[in-house]
Amino acid sequence: MPDKEKIYSLDLIYNGVPMPFVIKTMEEIDLALGGIADNPHKHNYYTVIWPVHATGKHIIDFNEYPILPDNLFFVSPGQVHQIITDPAPKGYVILFSPEFLEKNSIRNDFISDLKIFQKSDETPPLPINPTMAATLRLFTEQMLKAFQSQNDLFLETIGAYLKLFLIECNGHCSLNPGSNLQNFEVSKTLVKNFKALVESHFHKNHLVKFYAETLNISPNYLNEVIKSAVNVPAKDFIQNRLILEAKRMAIFTSKSGKEIGYELGFDDPSHFSKFFKLKTGQSLQEFKDRLA
Repeated sequence: MPDKEKIYSLDLIYNGVPMPFVIKTMEEIDLALGGIADNPHKHNYYTVIWPVHATGKHIIDFNEYPILPDNLFFVSPGQVHQIITDPAPKGYVILFSPEFLEKNSIRNDFISDLKIFQKSDETPPLPINPTMAATLRLFTEQMLKAFQSQNDLFLETIGAYLKLFLIECNGHCSLNPGSNLQNFEVSKTLVKNFKALVESHFHKNHLVKFYAETLNISPNYLNEVIKSAVNVPAKDFIQNRLILEAKRMAIFTSKSGKEIGYELGFDDPSHFSKFFKLKTGQSLQEFKDRLA
């Protein structure tokens, strides 16, 4: 156990100027913050954290993961996270906005097609082998060099290397399609569409039947595909998203449990209270007190 744990975060600002992309080393961040503690926080941009030589823990949407060398983390906009490292971490932190992708002609659905960024599923780190680490280090150092130079077209240069970086990472966490590629592609599209629907409608629609009808499939088939893809049935996926949003609102707003329940589509406050305790084993107030 280290003498002092260090907690740190970044913003899309460089030398006091807002930027669509920022890259820094973990050493820089650690030195700048001097071990000042940070609270769980969220951003409206994407974050990639690559601990090259670092240990500690990373809490993403209230799930705790160990920080280990060459285990990369990918955090999506809106996710709550907190990094706690042992002293003298070494590695890279890459931040970029959705607008940065668009400006560099990276199509809008590029990120949503990747399996490395998730909005609400569990987001464990991606372990990489030495060969992959060497490739990613080349891309990362080129991004860092371009960012520090601030030369003409440096953002365009970074955009090209960032896309290569993400494609390389995505290729190493691809699912095995098995023998039937057509069925795999159909299922992949269905899962993607289901997740997008849940993200748009979970505040008001809690039933699997609604999502199945919207996707023109049966509830049983939807459950089968979602369970195969994310290891939980569609009903649990929807409920887990509700619980996650309730936790986020409990931490980042001053709304009461009644108000949170109402915003999440529960007309009866007691129904929401029972639902939260059933899913988490604690009341909403107990959850807030534990993180206070």
